Amino acid sequence: MSGIALHLVGLGCARNDVDSEELAGRFAAAGFDLVGEPGDAEVVVVNTCGFIDAAKRDSIDQILAAADLKGDGHVRAVVAAGCLAERYGAELAEALPEADAIVGFDGYADIAETVRTVLAGGHVAAHPPRDRRALLPLAPAERQDAPVTLSAPYRPARKRLSDSPMAPLKIASGCDRRCAFCAIPSFRGAFLSRPRDELVAEARWLAGQGVKELFLVSENTTSYGKDLAEPLALPRLLRDLSAVDGIEWIRLSYLQPAELRPELIDAIAATDKVVPYFDLPFQHASGRLLRRMRRFGDAASFLGLLDQVRAACPDAGVRSNVIVGFPGETAVDVAELEDFLAAAELDAIGVFGYSDEAGTEGATLDGHLDDAEIAARVAAVSDTAEVLMAERARRWVGGLVDVLLERPEPPDAAAPGVTLWAGRTAQQGPEADGETFVAWGSGPAGGAGGPRDPAPGVLVRALVRDTDGVDLSAAAEWPQM
Repeated sequence: MSGIALHLVGLGCARNDVDSEELAGRFAAAGFDLVGEPGDAEVVVVNTCGFIDAAKRDSIDQILAAADLKGDGHVRAVVAAGCLAERYGAELAEALPEADAIVGFDGYADIAETVRTVLAGGHVAAHPPRDRRALLPLAPAERQDAPVTLSAPYRPARKRLSDSPMAPLKIASGCDRRCAFCAIPSFRGAFLSRPRDELVAEARWLAGQGVKELFLVSENTTSYGKDLAEPLALPRLLRDLSAVDGIEWIRLSYLQPAELRPELIDAIAATDKVVPYFDLPFQHASGRLLRRMRRFGDAASFLGLLDQVRAACPDAGVRSNVIVGFPGETAVDVAELEDFLAAAELDAIGVFGYSDEAGTEGATLDGHLDDAEIAARVAAVSDTAEVLMAERARRWVGGLVDVLLERPEPPDAAAPGVTLWAGRTAQQGPEADGETFVAWGSGPAGGAGGPRDPAPGVLVRALVRDTDGVDLSAAAEWPQM
């Protein structure tokens, strides 16, 4: 290596994973050498998450852990970037002097020079936080021609930080919704779609890097195209991405229930390579409480939407997130939520306890519950969700599924001649929705084998034999060519 050794810690969501790879691309283009371990680096950059309290604490812990390495004499500087850095700026710099620089989104273009300044003993002032929703015009149709800000950043060539056959593709940034519990729009800005030709070019590059599955991510995927004067922009994007050679699966994330139109449901069902997967963050089922959250819908309308989804995609996988403990939530609301979850037959359910976020409407509402009560409700709804998800997973037992293999598992001494691979079905999203473990070989637990050896990115047909919670156990039937 001839440049400055730099280690990048990526935290948070799949959208942040894209940001991390773009930061890595900037540093690589500026002559830095990216290393895999913080102890081998002269500089550690932490791409932080600022979503909820647990994520903020994790970000701060990672910064402090990197700062501890400075005492060993090799690490010389620690830099915080990402959402926490953007959201708190100078306030974070004052509270966390262990970080040598706090870099918000507007500082990304010069972040390599910032690091060099810090290494040379210089000081870079942290930015004062601001509401980024004001950086773009209020009318979506006027945003594409607005002066470029980091709501529509220059996008350097990404440098992949993972060899996973799945890669997120960020199709938009920002959000125009005003959910009472969410601060993301204030520091991510207003919604802005990325141009379709830019996304297709990036998809081709990812395919050239060995990616087989594109995971389309944004703060609100169903809004894609609202600023492009093209009502069916997302179905057209799906068709264009489906034509990219080497890509096998296309998966959408974060589909707002209030914005999911029949045209998009039909496009997901009919477009080649688009998997039948619906990530629908209902957040609750009580209509009264949802209105207090500045959301739309109720249990009946959500069940009707699920009927539409399953009419078009009978084998659809559906995941959702729910929040319990929002100010004003009653025991009746919780019971309504649990009844809805039982009726909805969701494949994956994330249960989160409410916590105040500075600058949100929720923090100003009356009817706050104490932490112990929120924790108790989270535990109760989580227990219900785990039972429901396990029951739902058993529908696959005895059936054939397609599995995208991701990594080999340690061999089982009790099953000689059998290898075990972890992967996901079309109905299992990355990281949060469970996995499928495929036995491959000639032993009693193995399947029939096939013309190709298993490897990351190979699609294999497998027979589901059992479940463990949301995870599936299967035996390979044959790999798809």
